[in-house]
Order: sequence, then C-alpha cells, then structure tokens
Amino acid sequence: MGGRDFGEPGAAGHVPDHGPITAIAAPTVSRGKPVVYPRHQPPQNPPHAVLSTIPSDSHTWNLLFLQLTLEEQGWDVTNLGACVPVHTLVTESAARPPGLIVVSTVNGHGAEEAPALARAVRAAPALARVPLVIGGKLDTEGSSDPDAHPALTEAGFDAVLIGPNAVPRLLALLDSLSQRGHGKAYADALR
Repeated sequence: MGGRDFGEPGAAGHVPDHGPITAIAAPTVSRGKPVVYPRHQPPQNPPHAVLSTIPSDSHTWNLLFLQLTLEEQGWDVTNLGACVPVHTLVTESAARPPGLIVVSTVNGHGAEEAPALARAVRAAPALARVPLVIGGKLDTEGSSDPDAHPALTEAGFDAVLIGPNAVPRLLALLDSLSQRGHGKAYADALR
C-alpha cells in the first residue's frame, strides 16, 4: 500500500518511546538525602488569607491567579469565589480571622461597591486590624493610579493595588507580613 502505518517510526503522528521520564522528575539528592528548598516548602503553621471579590463580580480567573500566588508564597487560602455577599465575607473571615484579606475585582465596579465592604469588615471586632487590600480593575475607565480612589482607603482598605506595580506590591506586602508575624503591624507593612 505505499504508506506507513500510524505507529511505525517515521510515520506522521508517531510518538517515539524515549523510556520513562523519571530522570527529569527525580529530586536532587545531596549526601543521600533530598535537597530541601525552604522557600518552596509549606510552613508548619502557614498564615491564612481570605480571598474574595465584590458582590457584583462574577469573574474567577483573577481569584484563581491570586490564590496560586498566595499559595506559592506559603499562605493557606480560603477562596470565597465570585459574587460574594458582604455578610458572607465578614462571617467567613470572622470565623477564622486571617492574617490578610484580599479583595480582587475586575468588573469595573470596585470603586463603587468596595467602600461598603471595607466598612463592614472594619465593623467586625475580630477583623478591625486585619490587613485589608483591594486590587484589579476598580472602575470602568481602568485607572492605574493607586491614589485615584481615596474613598477606598478612607473606608478602611490598607492598600489599593492597581496598575503595573500591583503584583510586585502584593509580593512585597506578603514578604513584609511574613517577617512581622502575619498581620501584626499591618499599617507599617502596607506603607
């Protein structure tokens, strides 16, 4: 028949067998013991963060990105998902007070809805001093200046993380909080 069979070497679609890939996945060993990379090992008592969005925001990709970012930095994350009612955020956070509350929104209504959220969080005694940050697309214009929304900090947010430096500022905040005991001296950590 002139053509090659699908599984025959050299045929289109043939996947060569290069043997097991365990050599690629094998851990690095030193003196017979696995090498431990402390930065990538979960701490024994990881700090806890609550991740949420505003009630009108149904986006989840941003929450997943932030959850993975927080977890990579050693945080235990409670991701409340999309369209979170304010009372749910407050109740869930107060039940297990976190070292950080992160509010992410990308629907452009954060500047309008989030001040009420911040006031509700700050009204709960267990959450009054928990670091509270917000980021994402906070208005329909896509402002990237963190100082563009003073009502957010006036309502109780400790930081507004938007624009090209949002993720680096979040990472710096996480490092600072971990050095200060996860949530203690939060005002200094966020400035």
